[in-house]
Amino acid sequence: MGTALVIGALALTMAALLIPVSLFERVANAGPNVEVGPPATFTDDGRGTLDTQYGPLTPLDRDFVRRVRLAGLWEGPAGRQAIERGSSDAMRTAGEHLVDGHALLDEMSVDAGRELGIDMPTQPNEQQQGFLNQFSAASGAEYEYLFANILRRAHGQVFGLVAQVRHTTENSMVRELADQANETVLDHITHLELTGLVDYAQLTD
Repeated sequence: MGTALVIGALALTMAALLIPVSLFERVANAGPNVEVGPPATFTDDGRGTLDTQYGPLTPLDRDFVRRVRLAGLWEGPAGRQAIERGSSDAMRTAGEHLVDGHALLDEMSVDAGRELGIDMPTQPNEQQQGFLNQFSAASGAEYEYLFANILRRAHGQVFGLVAQVRHTTENSMVRELADQANETVLDHITHLELTGLVDYAQLTD
């Protein structure tokens, strides 16, 4: 009886060890249809983790707060342009959601920067200004296509960073910002897709 129990326990232990290995091998050998994206990246400002009244503040936390502010500096103007230039209700509505969503995130990120001692950007970066320039230079259907697809791609890319920050941060103020950013990004993705102009094939290019 004792021998049978020992053998049974060993069999269960081997099964527990082999099942994860088997699952890993199935995913690894599944071929090109299974894609594992890289982890979200961030810029380390070299200041390390700082103590604040809201909890520890990591380099990832600070970079996230700055990125939220940067997003508003170009997506807000892009939204206002869509309200003025959009030829459909869906385009104008997408613009309104960009403006409203980033007005709230701007306020929250600026408050967080002030409370947490984070130096904040005051103008779009070079790439973001380039996007705005593309929108301004285009017209008609070309403008609307660029608007929908550049912004849809940008929002898709930031999702990973929002999730990573929400998962790891111990800072209550950053956590609150990540919660709102997650809600806002999903809302913007939804309304950009409702324009009917998103080219899903190019999103994976």
